[in-house]
Amino acid sequence: MKLQQITVPIENSHNRLYEFTRALGDNGINPRGLTLVDTGDFGEARVLVSDTAGARQILMQKGIPGRIDDVVAVQLENKPGQLPDLLVKLMAADIKVKYSYALAGMNSGSTIMIFQFSDNDKAIEVLRKKEVPIVDRQTIGTLEAVY
Repeated sequence: MKLQQITVPIENSHNRLYEFTRALGDNGINPRGLTLVDTGDFGEARVLVSDTAGARQILMQKGIPGRIDDVVAVQLENKPGQLPDLLVKLMAADIKVKYSYALAGMNSGSTIMIFQFSDNDKAIEVLRKKEVPIVDRQTIGTLEAVY
């Protein structure tokens, strides 16, 4: 199962991050996971939110550009070696990781990692065959966007 994340190009300014997160919060939308990537004067905020369609609508109303990207959430045991063990399964199927970030505190004793792969559908197929737990949007607490 794929999840939907909002990616927002954002100026490297605390004001812009504040404006973006305040707009979500004022409309009852809760971030479930967030990573902010620095690329110089601009960066990208990648956010899993409780209501993807609602967040996208709010961004459009505020004139904040953003897009919806598909990502895959995988649950790993919280112990050394789990990530390379996962990666070798994907490498064998020639699936590349475009980016990843982790969510803390979702499940005791485990880590949930968010990935965008070169082929999300193929990655899901490989991970299911290898019995790697894939996390659904109900577990994360997000609503699916319609686009």
